[in-house]
Parts: sequence; structure tokens; C-alpha cells
Amino acid sequence: MKTGALAFVSLSLRPDKRIIALRFSGTADAMLISTEQLRSTSADIRLASTLAAVAGALNTAAFEVVGFFSANMTGNVSSLSDHLAKANMAPAIFFLSVISVFIAGSAFSTVIINIGRRRKIRTVYALNILIEGAGLVGLGVVETWLTPLSPGVVLILCLSFLMGLQNAVVTRISNARVRTTHVSGTSTDIGIELAMLFDILRRKESPEYAPLYLDRLKLHALTLFSFLTGGVAGIWLYRLLGYLFIILIGLMLMLLALHTIFSQPRR
Repeated sequence: MKTGALAFVSLSLRPDKRIIALRFSGTADAMLISTEQLRSTSADIRLASTLAAVAGALNTAAFEVVGFFSANMTGNVSSLSDHLAKANMAPAIFFLSVISVFIAGSAFSTVIINIGRRRKIRTVYALNILIEGAGLVGLGVVETWLTPLSPGVVLILCLSFLMGLQNAVVTRISNARVRTTHVSGTSTDIGIELAMLFDILRRKESPEYAPLYLDRLKLHALTLFSFLTGGVAGIWLYRLLGYLFIILIGLMLMLLALHTIFSQPRR
């Protein structure tokens, strides 16, 4: 069996339901390769920790520049409704644009994923992350050296598109178990898993499900923590490096994606 051999492990979730988890031995590449139910918890954790930190850093940097978040669609939709109610059409159009480009980024990513899946390209998710990284490098170059007429507007619209792209990648590859660009759902999931574990302690739920709930709790808690620490680092890096830090993050994502792409065996 080759390096990174595949081992199938059956995990019982309910007496009448079973999920087959595909585990990759000793390789970090699994986080951008294995898909949907064919994933280990460790692959989801690596995916969530890495990309949630990236999203947290970019969101706080955007907030530092313009005063609101590029990937917070709940807040952006609320701001849109507020401006529409007050007939403030210029800011309403801007917030509508932010929402629209986030959706466009998600759609763009999904089209690429669908094409790759139909053609059985296992590295299609890494390709999307490579595109995100290249987009961040380009954005950093524009903001640093070309000085657009409306730098805050360009920054928010570009980041919204790229965060939509990233969120689609993470959602599709993990079958919606992982979200990285916002943490409202993640915080809800933490509460759910804590309540389920509490019921197990009270013997209201079977203890055989405890490992499953603990794995989920670990995943969601690490996602939240990574988003938080990434946000702190994003502020520090922006104040230290300016827009160069966006280039740095883009290069890191590109290296991660290229490593995944070129480490796969050629057929």
C-alpha cells in the first residue's frame, strides 16, 4: 500500500445509520482533497483552523480600514435594510454590492468545483484556494502600490468575493460541517454539542454517542478559537505591515494549495 494509505473506519451515529469515514494516514493534504463524508475529523479540524484564522485576520483588517466586516452577511443585510428604510440609496447600493459579490464568489467557486468533480479532478478544492491566494496577492499589490480611487470600497468588495469563494470551498468539501468566514452558526453548534453532552451526563442520551459529540465540539471550538486568534493577528499585522500583510496571507494560501496539488500522485 502506498504512503498515505486509506483506511476505512465505520462510525455508528444511530442504530440505523452509519457513516463511512475515509482517513488519510500521516498527510496534511487530506484537508483539501477528501470530500464530504469521506473525511476524518482531523482533516476537518486542520481545514477549519487554517481557513478560519485567515478569515478572522482579513475580516478584522477590513474592519480596521472601513469600520465593518467583509464576510458578515448578516450585518450587511441588516445595514442594507436600515439604509433602505431611511431611503439612503447610496450606502444601500454599496451594501447590496457587498452582498452580491459575496454570492458571486460562492457561485464562481461552486462552478469550478462542479466542473472539477465531473472531470474527477481531486485537487479542485486546492485550485480554488490557489485562486483565493492569487486574488489576495493581487489585492495587496493594488492597495499597496497602485492606490485605487476608492481603496476602502475596492478592499471590501474584493474581500467579500474571496470570502464567498472560500466559504463555498469549505462548505462543499466538508458537507457543511465546517464554516470559516463567520462564526454565528459555529457558536450555535458549540451550544448544541454542550447540551447533548450535558444530557449524556444526566443519562438522558446514550453514552455511546459521546465521542461523536466531543469530536464535533472540538471542531467547532477550534474553529471559533482560530477565527478569534486570526482576528487578533490580523490587527497586529495590518498595523505593522499595512496592506503587505494581505500579500503575505495570499502567498501562504498559494503555497498550501500548490503543495496539495503537486503532492498528489500522477495517474
